[in-house]
Amino acid sequence: MPLCTPTQKNSLFNAMNRFIGAVNNMDQTVMVPSLLRDVPLDEDREMSAALKTDMDDEGDMYSYYQLLKSIRRDIEWGVRRAAEEEERRMEGMEITRDEEEEDLQKQFQFHLTGLHGILSKLTVQANSLTDRYQQEVGVGVGGWGH
Repeated sequence: MPLCTPTQKNSLFNAMNRFIGAVNNMDQTVMVPSLLRDVPLDEDREMSAALKTDMDDEGDMYSYYQLLKSIRRDIEWGVRRAAEEEERRMEGMEITRDEEEEDLQKQFQFHLTGLHGILSKLTVQANSLTDRYQQEVGVGVGGWGH
């Protein structure tokens, strides 16, 4: 892994790579995902709080495992975006070119900051799910035989 400078460490690209790496590790560690069914998130407050705000009906580790994998897939392969919705939204707006460019820059900075924060939290949660799975199946967090 190449060394990162402090500014690179906080880049969106590195945040996405850390998240994808954590989810890949989780996916490789969780050999039997069905063991996560009906295992409550209550013991892990961070995962439980995040999941309950996003998915009111499902609150087990399996549903969270699926959610993290789905987010990884969206990052890797892209999200299908309805171009029609964007066109409809833009039809009703009469904005000068300067205002549009300034607005786009503000929107980009806002969403970039939010995305970076979300990816950091999801990375922590993927690592936490991996550790919890290892505890559930009796494998030491440090690896086999620890």
